[in-house]
Amino acid sequence: MELVKEKYQKTEIGLISSDWKVKSLGECLIKNPDYGINAASVKYNDTLPTYLRITDISESGKYISQNKVSVNHSLSSLYFLDEEDIVFARTGASVGKTYLYKKSDGKLVFAGFLIRAKVNSKILNYQYLYYLTQTKYYWSWVLTNSMRSGQPGINSNEIKLLPIPLPPTLQEQTIIASAISNADTWITNLENLLTKKRQIKQGALQELLKPKKGWVVKKLGEVGECIIGLTYSPDNVTSEGKLVLRSSNVKDNKLVYSDTVFVNVEVSEKLITRKGDILICVRNGSRNLIGKCAYIDGRGVGETFGAFMSVFRSNYNAYIFQVFQSNIIKKQIEEHLGATINQITNKSLNSFQIPFPTIKEQEYIVAILSDMDAEIEQLETKLEKAKKVKQGMMQELLTGKTRLV
Repeated sequence: MELVKEKYQKTEIGLISSDWKVKSLGECLIKNPDYGINAASVKYNDTLPTYLRITDISESGKYISQNKVSVNHSLSSLYFLDEEDIVFARTGASVGKTYLYKKSDGKLVFAGFLIRAKVNSKILNYQYLYYLTQTKYYWSWVLTNSMRSGQPGINSNEIKLLPIPLPPTLQEQTIIASAISNADTWITNLENLLTKKRQIKQGALQELLKPKKGWVVKKLGEVGECIIGLTYSPDNVTSEGKLVLRSSNVKDNKLVYSDTVFVNVEVSEKLITRKGDILICVRNGSRNLIGKCAYIDGRGVGETFGAFMSVFRSNYNAYIFQVFQSNIIKKQIEEHLGATINQITNKSLNSFQIPFPTIKEQEYIVAILSDMDAEIEQLETKLEKAKKVKQGMMQELLTGKTRLV
């Protein structure tokens, strides 16, 4: 195949290749989009149909089977998904999210907050449509058309109006979908490898941190200091100033800066971050986020941190940071969480007990685990690159700006 740059035309959905057309999704379907069954979910039972809900679809459009449930209704058989069916989330924060059914996901009955579309295979390639729903153009359309006075939503009549840019032949749609599918496979393989590496790291953590002869158990408060973060008001927030590190700045045990807040207030020296500090989420609306942490270095040094965060400061943080990623800390967090308030206090943090080896053994453990972290980080970088490549491909191929001929 040869890549060819094409001339393009201006349409209601933007620039597309000059020989392409725009059709509504409704013109490309076998029948009108239909809603799923309105029924209560029941505990999973392999003798009953599996229920597909909005929460069972990931942000990337994959089926999440970990917490699957069943549905027990006399009409369930009328709502089984078929190969090539695409469902759209029609309400709530996930409105517009899509899932392309695969037989390998098992027999699924789709729920009432989902809309099913059955494409006419003589007009529209089902994979082509699915990849179109992952583009910035599609999500812009969802945002515009899902606005409600209350909860966001899209109904079946509105889904039918979704404009679809189409190349002149069905064969070209198939070629485009196949090329993007290859990129998808690349991404999936990287995700699977990353999951495996993370599991190996967890296994190594548990093994390396098993107490051995000569080790002692110490409380965090005995070896370092927990420092609660800065309290500030909305009036203190500015476009520049001192960066306030918050829960949103911690992802996968690393600092990220996609969501930043700056304040213009006097900050005490104690609340200025230092290289080697461990930044810990100690209060959050989600219990699952309590205890997530990051090692302060690079850009994170010399900033401050918010009141829902704490910093742990000691001479042993390279080792303690690894312990924070293990079940040793996670179990103690669960034991100290309040029944109604999702937080751990500095008093609780100071009481956490960890196994302490000699300095030489600490260095050995940190070296092994840091090598694993570096390998995981390399894979994460490759994965982000692969996702950007896919987005770029979709932008070019699904508008005909680049043709595969």
